[in-house]
Amino acid sequence: MKIKLFCSAGMSTSLLVTKMQNVAKERGLDVEIAASPEATIVKETEACDVALMGQQVRFMLANAKEICEPKGVPIDVISMQDYGLMKGDKVLDQALRLAEKG
Repeated sequence: MKIKLFCSAGMSTSLLVTKMQNVAKERGLDVEIAASPEATIVKETEACDVALMGQQVRFMLANAKEICEPKGVPIDVISMQDYGLMKGDKVLDQALRLAEKG
């Protein structure tokens, strides 16, 4: 499974990606997680299973859904609390739930 996190420059989510990867490894999950700037959402969602957006770009959710839904890629905004506290386990769980809903 490929999970993409989008934020303004792709940098603020790097720590969160690392925390999510550590949780996935602990759980024995085969996932690929990466962060990208929101400007690359069209290209970066071509080969991913689920996408999450950081709080700083949440205003772009409607536009992102227009890009992702035709591709069958579920997308949502990471909760403010989980993002702010860098809760890798909670954000990974959110991504997995989204992927299940498809």
